Amino acid sequence: MTTDRIEKEIEIKAPVSRVWKALTDYKEFGTWFRVNLEGPFVPGETARGNITYPGYEHLVMQVVVKKIEPERYFSFTWHPFAVDPEYNYSDEEPTLVEFTLTETETGTHVRVVESGFDKIPAHRRAEAFRGNEGGWAEQVRNIRDHVEKASQPAA
Repeated sequence: MTTDRIEKEIEIKAPVSRVWKALTDYKEFGTWFRVNLEGPFVPGETARGNITYPGYEHLVMQVVVKKIEPERYFSFTWHPFAVDPEYNYSDEEPTLVEFTLTETETGTHVRVVESGFDKIPAHRRAEAFRGNEGGWAEQVRNIRDHVEKASQPAA
């Protein structure tokens, strides 16, 4: 078992274009990820916003967008499990989060990889890994549920 990377995969019953929009449109991303982002994702720029997940509303999420390859690949860096507003995370090496989309017969395969945990200071590495391991398990379900619910015809 590696402690440097988290990998999660999920199948979403929707076209790649629909999943891509949910992933890279900052308003849709904010809905399923539970963050109120201030503006769109732009390569090389910082995206930030208040977290809306219950119990974490006092925190600001901040990511630096690395790459956007339409309908295939989206990546950013961030400081994982940055939950202590009194702690200065800026001296730490951020982890890399990568989303890869692949078309399947029934929709879209989504793969999320977060890597670089071995560079996090030892005093918080295990907690950051454990927190994000559980967080990504929830977030891949969140994007699936968001997309599939939005893709269902109205009753």
